[in-house]
Amino acid sequence: MSKHFAYVVYRITFPNGKIYIGKDVGSGGHSLRYFGSWNNKLVEEDFSKEELLSLTLKKDILFESDNVGDVSRMEGVLIVEHGSNDPMIGYNRTHRRQSGMIRSRHI
Repeated sequence: MSKHFAYVVYRITFPNGKIYIGKDVGSGGHSLRYFGSWNNKLVEEDFSKEELLSLTLKKDILFESDNVGDVSRMEGVLIVEHGSNDPMIGYNRTHRRQSGMIRSRHI
């Protein structure tokens, strides 16, 4: 089994339980050090300065594919499915419609 991931959709869980769902479709596939592009201001509003001094995040790979289009579509599906675009649940601020069939493995 290869340790290398292709393109992925991931979920970041913050200490307050809120989540962010994003995708990594960079050249060469998923990078372990990529943690997304959430809105820093939204996250900072939920934590004190002291809490931000030591912030532990959990990253889960939810979907993997060799096809960038499938990953982009699945990101939208998972944002809706997990409700991460609801400000009470997560930090995503987009609502994407589900479209197309996904031809890959759901992790």
